[in-house]
Amino acid sequence: MARVILITGGNLGEMKPLLHRAQELINSEIGPVMRCSHRYKSEAWGFESGEPFSNQVLTCDTDLSPREVLEKVQAIESALGRDRAAEEAEKLRTGQNYSSRVIDIDILFYDDEIIAEADLVVPHPLLHEREFVMEPLCEVAPDKIHPIFGQTLTELSNKLKVEN
Repeated sequence: MARVILITGGNLGEMKPLLHRAQELINSEIGPVMRCSHRYKSEAWGFESGEPFSNQVLTCDTDLSPREVLEKVQAIESALGRDRAAEEAEKLRTGQNYSSRVIDIDILFYDDEIIAEADLVVPHPLLHEREFVMEPLCEVAPDKIHPIFGQTLTELSNKLKVEN
């Protein structure tokens, strides 16, 4: 059994019920949710948006492989209304790297594995640069050691706060 840490978030629609539904689907499709952070609101990161994001970090245990977790995550996003084609069109229209979205679910960690594939990179390569990830992540796993940086998540979060 592997411990997976996911972040759910979005900024379009009613986020509280969407994040709750995402948690239910993760629990039933990926594995039992063991810990769940509070919901955190933040401004958009990497692009301009009038709507703030809501994010939540979940830890769950799974018998699925990392690839199977990714497939389940993408299926859950689709079931909850994520339209990647519309997001890509919006990014082309605005010239920005990111866009608003109904739901986004990212794999932050899969045990202590390091995976570098074209469509699957674990640990998430930018998590240590994003306060909206680090704050809820430290709520559920403050002492977890990042397998690449060799520091606890709390140490990485404190470093990020000093830099910003």
